[in-house]
Amino acid sequence: MPNFAYVARDRAGTRLTGMLDGPSSAIVAERLAQQGSIPISIELIQGQVDTDSVEETSGFFAKKVPAIDVLMFCRQMNTLLKAGVPILRALGGLTDSIVNKRFKAVVINLKESLEGGRELSQAMESHPSVFTPFVTSMVRVGESTGRLEQIFLRLYHHLTFQKFMREQVKTALRYPSFVVLAMLIAICVINVFVIPAFAKTFKGLGAELPLMTRVLIASSDFTITWWPALLIGAIGAVFLFRSITRSDTGGFAWDRMKLRIPVAGNILRLASYSRFCRSMGLALQSGVSIVQSLTLVQEVVENRFIADKIEQMRLGVARGESVLRVATQSAIFNSTVLQMIMVGEESGMLDEMFMEVADLFQGDVEYELKNLSAQIEPILIVVLGAIVLVLALGIFMPMWELGQAMGGAK
Repeated sequence: MPNFAYVARDRAGTRLTGMLDGPSSAIVAERLAQQGSIPISIELIQGQVDTDSVEETSGFFAKKVPAIDVLMFCRQMNTLLKAGVPILRALGGLTDSIVNKRFKAVVINLKESLEGGRELSQAMESHPSVFTPFVTSMVRVGESTGRLEQIFLRLYHHLTFQKFMREQVKTALRYPSFVVLAMLIAICVINVFVIPAFAKTFKGLGAELPLMTRVLIASSDFTITWWPALLIGAIGAVFLFRSITRSDTGGFAWDRMKLRIPVAGNILRLASYSRFCRSMGLALQSGVSIVQSLTLVQEVVENRFIADKIEQMRLGVARGESVLRVATQSAIFNSTVLQMIMVGEESGMLDEMFMEVADLFQGDVEYELKNLSAQIEPILIVVLGAIVLVLALGIFMPMWELGQAMGGAK
């Protein structure tokens, strides 16, 4: 283990210095606190590695830990713990089968943290980019209830569902995204290459051009002249949009707006509701209280607007209101869902009802995804038709008028 040089003060205020070994600086600080000392500074001795910074020292271009690695980690941990393998041996055995170097370093850090006296959930919290707050909280529940192997199995199914939903949404949006990108490229090519060629011909004739043609030529001239400014403006707009959406206020407004986007907004809403209900069912089945479950699932829905509604539900339940009442006040569930929540609350099987509601939402999402192309195609056809109409009016109308004039002159 690496060695750390520390400076601390005891309860009497006496300055203390020395060295301690440990898997990380956080563990050393915990040990000093347990001894009644207040750490002032803890420095890693030169030439050694602080495993707390494994993720940060992996380099700017280091590969991120794929979701599939975390998913398989949960599955393998369930198998090993169920077979009676001690958790330290299980973590040590997993390091040999992990291909991703960054995730392998994270698992090694987990093992060293456990050897230093920390719990697994505490060690996982040191890697928030790998293990979400929901995962670490569920592991903490498993540790407190003694059902860690069951929690890992449920997390495996939960993460599998999350991965399935994301892949389905990405697959469904791939075709319309490609079509929109192709349209934008076609517009740029027409503006830069096609319209200027026709503009030279029209100007050589010296005839008065229709309004639509003049608009297209002006647009083309502006694009060719000011393309550096347009490029910088587009890049600036992207960075501005990202900075706004990352802020609390801007992100909340964007997440709310996304739910109102035609066609896609409904899919995003159903996917968020499905994740919420399945996560609630999983948490309740694991013995987590309703209030704590609502706190955990806010991170899972991946939408700040819906997360705010869930927070309002949590506050209502904490005040003593029923789940049905706060769910009704949130105005995000339809009558069918509210009826199932009512039945689950009255029968004491709220966890099972949340799972059934999640299945309903998942079925709705799959249906919407299968019909997404059919819903988007009419919109794309209308847009393409409008572009073709503008080009026809702007480019071919002058040629048609010129042909008529020449025919009349004969």
